[in-house]
Amino acid sequence: MPRLAIALGDPAGIGAEVVLKAIQRIRLVQPSFNPLLVGCRHWLESSYQQQISAGIKGLCNPSELELLHIPLSHSIEAGQASASSGAASFAWLTAATNAVLAGNCTALCTAPIAKHTWHAAGYHYPGQTERLAELCGVADAAMLFTARSPHNGWRFNTLLATTHIPLSSVCKALNASLLRRRISQLNSFCQRFNAAPKLAVAGLNPHAGEEGQLGSEERDWIKPLLNELCCNSADNKGLNLEGPLAPDSCWIGASKAWHNKNKDDLNIDAFDGYLALYHDQGLIPTKLLAFDQAVNTTLGLPFLRTSPDHGTAFNIAGKGIARAESMEAAINTALELG
Repeated sequence: MPRLAIALGDPAGIGAEVVLKAIQRIRLVQPSFNPLLVGCRHWLESSYQQQISAGIKGLCNPSELELLHIPLSHSIEAGQASASSGAASFAWLTAATNAVLAGNCTALCTAPIAKHTWHAAGYHYPGQTERLAELCGVADAAMLFTARSPHNGWRFNTLLATTHIPLSSVCKALNASLLRRRISQLNSFCQRFNAAPKLAVAGLNPHAGEEGQLGSEERDWIKPLLNELCCNSADNKGLNLEGPLAPDSCWIGASKAWHNKNKDDLNIDAFDGYLALYHDQGLIPTKLLAFDQAVNTTLGLPFLRTSPDHGTAFNIAGKGIARAESMEAAINTALELG
């Protein structure tokens, strides 16, 4: 079993709650599961005691867990996001990553952080992915969301070509070199489950440009690039690609496959992997289909990193009502693929 490091996220958010709930549920099936948590022990134990005192059940006792103790510099209240909570989550992510790089753990799972608290603390990164890439010395980490259907076990994979940038910057960021790399990363990931995966590439414009009537990118360079990749891959067999597909219907087959009750009769229109060209294009169908099951997986690092697909939920922090299914899925995915 891979040894996981788990960074506990923003201490003003729901990180501690969902991690302890997820570990408790996983230990019902795998009693030997023993991750390395990275955070402040006093804060974690205090959060646990407050929830237990409030009658919240189903949390693992932190005293049973190994923890790399990095103390808080200031007291932090649940739901009260601040520069201090951002500085803590930044330090915990950094230490957890270094523990994996040092060989103390084999994979990393991260609880949610808030970008605005990082920025308030002086750390101006678009998100955890970019900080991880910096720590690992890689230039091209990518965000992929993966989930298993609870109905039939079918695996749903969506990779983002661009991530945390304004919509107005997407066209400037997209180019043939970037799409080549992202398609290669998506294909390699999907080959874990299918030796010859079928991939879909979403168009950029409505109706995938409609032959230049609604945007020229598909006609001018995206479609020619995909045709080239299908015919001229390194092994001379070509990638199994379709696209650019109209974004408003690209994921319909995935929806059918996700909800199909018969695992032996999955919809043939579903793809092994989907490439979205910008953040919300990929995250909207992912969260509609698999909000509690989807796992943010970072590709391009020297180790596997996973994270739940939700945020810090400051509005419910400390109330004991946070759902831990996505955190549990993130941990299980790291154990399965790490």
